[in-house]
Amino acid sequence: MTKWTLNEIAEATDGVIYDAENQGVSISNISFDSRNLSEGSLFVPLIAERNGHEYIDSAIQNGASAAFWSEDIEKAPKNFPIIQVKDTLQALQQFAKWYLKKVNPKVVGITGSNGKTTTKDMTDAVLSAKYKTHKTVGNFNNHIGLPYTILEMPADTEAIILEMGMSQADEIRVLSILAEPNVAVITMIGESHIEFFGSRNGIADAKMEIIDGLKSDGVLIYPGEEPLLVERTAGLPKESIRTFGRTDKEKLYATDIEVKSRSTSFSINLKPELTITLPIPGEYNIQNALAAILVGIEFGISIEASAEKLEQFQLTKNRLEWIEGFNGAQLLNDAYNASPSSMKAVLNYFSSIETTGAKIVVLGDILELGQLSEELHRSVAASIDANSIDHLVLYGEKMGIVYEEVKDSFNPEKIRHFLNDKKPMVDYLRKTIQSKDVVLLKSSLGTNILEVVEKLKK
Repeated sequence: MTKWTLNEIAEATDGVIYDAENQGVSISNISFDSRNLSEGSLFVPLIAERNGHEYIDSAIQNGASAAFWSEDIEKAPKNFPIIQVKDTLQALQQFAKWYLKKVNPKVVGITGSNGKTTTKDMTDAVLSAKYKTHKTVGNFNNHIGLPYTILEMPADTEAIILEMGMSQADEIRVLSILAEPNVAVITMIGESHIEFFGSRNGIADAKMEIIDGLKSDGVLIYPGEEPLLVERTAGLPKESIRTFGRTDKEKLYATDIEVKSRSTSFSINLKPELTITLPIPGEYNIQNALAAILVGIEFGISIEASAEKLEQFQLTKNRLEWIEGFNGAQLLNDAYNASPSSMKAVLNYFSSIETTGAKIVVLGDILELGQLSEELHRSVAASIDANSIDHLVLYGEKMGIVYEEVKDSFNPEKIRHFLNDKKPMVDYLRKTIQSKDVVLLKSSLGTNILEVVEKLKK
């Protein structure tokens, strides 16, 4: 188990230790939740909607061994190890940067409007062919989650894969400068968080911040068919760029694509005789795999080894996950996140699969689209093929736009729109779904369609 002394932590964060009698305390983990602590925990009282310093007594009762502190030291608990710092969040980030340099693994930073988590999981699988890896877990991809991920890294880690999320400008820059990646990956430029950036141009600018911390000999990997990224990389040295895509203009591209209900197979230009099979459906996932293969190449991993690992990789829960339903029906759960691009991509895939039962689609609102929300929800409606979908269930205020766009294409008995309380929707679905049916559930996390998934699971 990783252990740090208070002196090491104080040195890394420019902090001052109080309660000198306890300087020999050993720290083995970090927590910013006073309810989630164990012996050896350093409590980090963050200041957000509530001031984490208010929970210091709870943290101590729950087993904290020490804490950062940025308020008046006279307010700190007595006879308890405290490291006084200027800012607890900044200290958390400084400590993570110090520890990252101490362990000195190869660092991969991954951002993008969609596909970050899938690409992270694929990259982790590829790099595990040669290295001991550590990766972002869940949605710990922001200014708090990324340093926490680093500090959770075992001391013998050889490669760390860090997902970098954002909702505002300059957030990716902060994460990149903290992590100093050897390789940076941009999966795509879509519409996620367009509410805060105004346009895809603004999103592209924000995603390109990932190169701000890139090591001097680092490499940027991105989809070469995205004009917004091509424009923004025009001034970069060619030796620092690797591209993937669908045409022979890119460094790596796919051929001989075959999509099945639960897997996707393809070949690549650099090894055309080799068939690579992903254990997940959807042609769009090939792009994520190409990015992961390019990362592997940069770190000396053969394409054959990458292919073997990709065939076995595990996707993070709630992302394009097949689950058995309450009556034997098959649920395709993709309800953790959504953007117009990802929703259209999964709709196109779902419409094409073969099944002996009905195809039922459940869509919830896509959030954080700002003034473009109505326009972008209409664009989703254009990807709904009434000839390929037997039942369409829509949830949320914005999905009312989709409902109005497509309702005339469906038998009135085969389309429903629900608001607020999910129970009527769950009741309708449990009555409608038959044992041989397949059901797609896709939505932004904030709509909590995952609650519906739980009600429909076996």
